[in-house]
Amino acid sequence: MSERQDLELIGALVPAGSRVLDLGCGDGALLEWLQREKGCSGYGVELADDNVLRCVQRGVDVIQLDLEEGLALFDDQSFDVVLQINTLQAIRHTERMLRETARVGRIGIVAFPNFAHWPNRLKVAAGRMPVTRALPYEWHDTPNIRVGTFADFGVLARRLGLHVTDAFGLHEGQLVRLAPNWRASVAVYRFEQGAQRQRLG
Repeated sequence: MSERQDLELIGALVPAGSRVLDLGCGDGALLEWLQREKGCSGYGVELADDNVLRCVQRGVDVIQLDLEEGLALFDDQSFDVVLQINTLQAIRHTERMLRETARVGRIGIVAFPNFAHWPNRLKVAAGRMPVTRALPYEWHDTPNIRVGTFADFGVLARRLGLHVTDAFGLHEGQLVRLAPNWRASVAVYRFEQGAQRQRLG
């Protein structure tokens, strides 16, 4: 999810001047953009050595940490926004990480490949796993340990008591609000901690 249009559409959800924690920040491109375009500050969290180096080269403050170990390093509500962009599908303890995201940040934003996108459904119906821009790996070499859909996350968010404030899809740099579970290759959710439940999508 490195396309500039996707980055800007996700970045638009982040209020200007926010203190941001980017979990699984990759090469730091989104955090660099937020710092430059929206006056944000904060940290990236990344495990891979090569990505940590790229973050440093971009001028992004980065902490090398395995997300499976949790976020005990950070206090409650210590960030305005916590990002999980293209990270959720590679984390083993998804529910725990979502709860931690809501604990550490006032706003959580997640984006992940939408397995229910219609070309994926056709590929599975033909007996093969899909390989797409959003899901670029073959079944045997993927770093992903699960696949999920736009609709699946809405159900999980309600079960965890997360208050969803926005939800939409992305496809080839375009915003998808009509039938995103069917028409979007990437699912995007913005949420806050709270018992209020909202039905979207």
